[in-house]
Amino acid sequence: MTPYEEETAAPAYAVVIPTLGRRSLNTCLRALANATGPKPAQVVLVDDRREPGGVPLPVEIPETLRSVTTVVAGRARGPAAARNRGWREAGPVPWAVFLDDDVVPGPTWAEDLARDLAAATYRTAAVTARITVPLPADRRPTDWERNTAGLATARWITADMAYRREALEAVGGFDERFRRAFREDADLALRVLAAGWTVHAGKRGTVHPVRPADRMISVRLQRGNADDVLMNRRHGRDWWTRADAPRGRLPRHLAVSGAAVTALTCAVLGRRGAAAVCAAGWLAGTAEFAWARIAPGPRTRDEVATMALTSVLIPPAATWHWLRGHAKYHRALPLGPHEVAAPPRAPREPVQVRVRP
Repeated sequence: MTPYEEETAAPAYAVVIPTLGRRSLNTCLRALANATGPKPAQVVLVDDRREPGGVPLPVEIPETLRSVTTVVAGRARGPAAARNRGWREAGPVPWAVFLDDDVVPGPTWAEDLARDLAAATYRTAAVTARITVPLPADRRPTDWERNTAGLATARWITADMAYRREALEAVGGFDERFRRAFREDADLALRVLAAGWTVHAGKRGTVHPVRPADRMISVRLQRGNADDVLMNRRHGRDWWTRADAPRGRLPRHLAVSGAAVTALTCAVLGRRGAAAVCAAGWLAGTAEFAWARIAPGPRTRDEVATMALTSVLIPPAATWHWLRGHAKYHRALPLGPHEVAAPPRAPREPVQVRVRP
């Protein structure tokens, strides 16, 4: 097959990129424009900044993509809502490929995507990509770098994920209750699988660099514990196994936080012995957590100080968001039969009419 024939045979696709206007968006678009293979039928940039104030999205669209690129306004309700806005704006293009604004598609990305989509059956709802997270070669990675590296093994990560439009329509797209870039991808994949679709592993490659972050990033990430409560309500407690998701340290965080609260309560009540025992438990749990994060890292003064501080703050933050999730999602219903009633439809075979001689 010639390159022209391969390009014309490739399924049409749109690229949807939710963005907060990061500089990395320009790098992503340049890589997309330079990738060999069939170009996207549409590129939809969803401007999800909270208060743009009429300021245009700061983006440099490559010349080869300008005629097919559209910038639409999001609602600042997180990536799930922004992606829904984007794939619906793209219209009747058969496939929507979701990219994050901080990834870098590989040099043969479009060519490899064409092969990924061509290999899909009518039951294929989505095709994943191979995500690479570059880590420093001259030192051990920091806690934040190790956290980002986990994206490389995430099963259904939407940093680069191709979804069939028909499958998105069948299940209603992303659940917009997920306001952060966390669990919305697993939730969608579990729903399309429950509806009878399949998700296949693709071969295209995308790089996900480690974004700069301040020292409190690990504390803010504890908001995801509320999303896990919603996942438990929707998909049952075995969803962790089905999604190959790490369980994390929530039980330990609850125990450490409980020890701290009990120590303070006992101290107020004048029960010094019990307060001392509980305080010792809190200190031991906090020290163990801090060392578990310090040991595999570079152990620089700044990293050790950051780990010491955030290891004190993370357990109560995780506990708070877990409780907040229970309060917020106590009425969330499990995935019901009405949500999985749109299985994939087999393509119609051409009707052959016999003509008498």
